Amino acid sequence: MIFNAVEIMTPILLAALGGLFAERAGVLNIALEGLILTGAFAGILIAAATASLLVGMLAGAAAGGLLAVVFAFFSIRLRANIFITGLAVNLLAAGGIPFVSTWMFGTKGVLRFPQLQRMPRLLEGVTSGINAVDSLLFGHSVTVYLAWLLTALAFVVLYRTPFGLRLRALGAREESVVLAGVDATAYRRLAIVISGIAAGLGGAAISLRLGVYLPNISAGRGWIALVAIYLGYRHPFGILMAALLFGFTESLAGAAQGLLAIPGTVLLGLPYAITVVAMIVYSALRARGRRHRRLIDSHF
Repeated sequence: MIFNAVEIMTPILLAALGGLFAERAGVLNIALEGLILTGAFAGILIAAATASLLVGMLAGAAAGGLLAVVFAFFSIRLRANIFITGLAVNLLAAGGIPFVSTWMFGTKGVLRFPQLQRMPRLLEGVTSGINAVDSLLFGHSVTVYLAWLLTALAFVVLYRTPFGLRLRALGAREESVVLAGVDATAYRRLAIVISGIAAGLGGAAISLRLGVYLPNISAGRGWIALVAIYLGYRHPFGILMAALLFGFTESLAGAAQGLLAIPGTVLLGLPYAITVVAMIVYSALRARGRRHRRLIDSHF
């Protein structure tokens, strides 16, 4: 169960890390769902055409980045409503991919590519002697370790570089950043493109791990990634923990289907119920923190 949870959390973690960059720049990227879907389709398509998983991963990231450029153009350059634009991107991916699939393969259903290689697994055969630790750390697909590496990289970029400082300042106090001579528009565009690349990579990780493309393969992971950003207190390592929570919940729901006399649809809805509960708890804690700060300020 722990092993599956780690595999399941990976696309959520990647998309959430990308969304974090946009959020820190003051942009809520609700297009993550469509970006994941696009990356999943492009990734497996190019991987099958080139017989290379690496090229497929890069193609998924590139497809997500290109769609994010479109999102940034309309929302930042043309100043369109960012929520409507994000939903439009999601609808474009959800409707456009079945159209392309039907045009290329004659079906908008499941696409199988038996010639694809198995996603490589790292540290197989390594053991710590503790089953839970082994399941958590060893024998996972390469995308899991890539996601962990990118989590550390996101922390370094956001908290140890001038770029990260300006990005965080942009989301907190835009006026101060502009007065300092920083091009706020360029930073926001770049942050959105970064989020698209990461979400596209997450989508490719899903389809290439399964070896097939399924309709609606993203299955709401883009929305869950948005929740993970805030549940993780907008911090890379906090997001890692939140993504692991959602991965464990989905793994638990899948494992319980054959064990409990509960309809499968109810169990499969468990991760989304946990998402709602998590947001309620997060909002309550935030409100409590604000009240506490106001109380302290009133005494000084």
